[in-house]
Amino acid sequence: MQENALLNSNQQRKIRGEIRGLVLAVVMGVLAHNIVSLPLLSIPGPLIIAIIVGITWRALMGIPAHASAGIRLASKKLLQLGIILMGVRLNLNAIFTAAPQIILLDVSVIVLAIGIIYYLGRIYRVEKKLALLTAVGTGICGAAAIAAIAPTIKSDEDETVVSVATVAILGTFGSIIYILLQPYLGLSLKEYGIFAGATLHEVAHVVAASQPFGSAAADMAILTKLGRVAMIVPVTLVTSFWFNLRNKEKSGINEITIPWFIFGFIAMSCLNTVGIIDRKLVSLMLQASAVILTVAMAGMGLSVNLKMFKRMGQKAFLIGIIGSVIISIAGFLAIRIISF
Repeated sequence: MQENALLNSNQQRKIRGEIRGLVLAVVMGVLAHNIVSLPLLSIPGPLIIAIIVGITWRALMGIPAHASAGIRLASKKLLQLGIILMGVRLNLNAIFTAAPQIILLDVSVIVLAIGIIYYLGRIYRVEKKLALLTAVGTGICGAAAIAAIAPTIKSDEDETVVSVATVAILGTFGSIIYILLQPYLGLSLKEYGIFAGATLHEVAHVVAASQPFGSAAADMAILTKLGRVAMIVPVTLVTSFWFNLRNKEKSGINEITIPWFIFGFIAMSCLNTVGIIDRKLVSLMLQASAVILTVAMAGMGLSVNLKMFKRMGQKAFLIGIIGSVIISIAGFLAIRIISF
């Protein structure tokens, strides 16, 4: 009887801790959504602000006892749900009917980003998973791509958050630099939009860099960027298989991680493409996805050991900035050479 009572008591404490952790992540996410309404903070976006808020809270206040399980629930399961819902953003017809040159440019940028940044990571002795996450975030769509791939290669929260923060900082400064350089690039508004969409990190960064120049630039920028977003699925599947196959060979693990939630992302994209989902519902689902992903990122921030972040972040930022500069130059030259 005493053992059963003790067991029940421990279970109750665990459940209370899980609830506390989840509620804390939700509160941090809501706070981040409110913070981004302040001037200048809209550029990094709520996902990045949520991570910063989570990191700051843990560093200053700590986290409640037994709350880690609830925080993990937010940073993993809610994350997957948010990515699935994000699939309704994509209209596959619009992407596949875009100019072949744009699709080729998108694919080239992704391959170049992953290859260069991962290789730089080996040179500067950055942890392999951290280097790959930074490369994927730079090449595809920032935090969302990192969040999609992180669980499939079994990276820890520190690696995930460091890569997200690195890409976010680089993309934020990149969008500001692009706006300042636009008058001197010698590109038409359409070409500038393609340039921004093909080379900047997050969707928010692309919007921030293209919106000031009107719909001609913004529409092409978003379409080009969504072509990269669509590559989340194949890149995640290939990366997951490759990393876990290497892990199997080294540790004898006979299991290959299959990112099932990615198939949910594909299903949502297909439903949106064929027009089954009402436009108002699509809008609501995207809003829900944004909120859920923000809570998930807050959970990631709450999971971060700040000392580990300081140790890992410098080299990740270095390879990220070198890779980003190379990609921007290559993208610019491609647009000047190829007719769009």
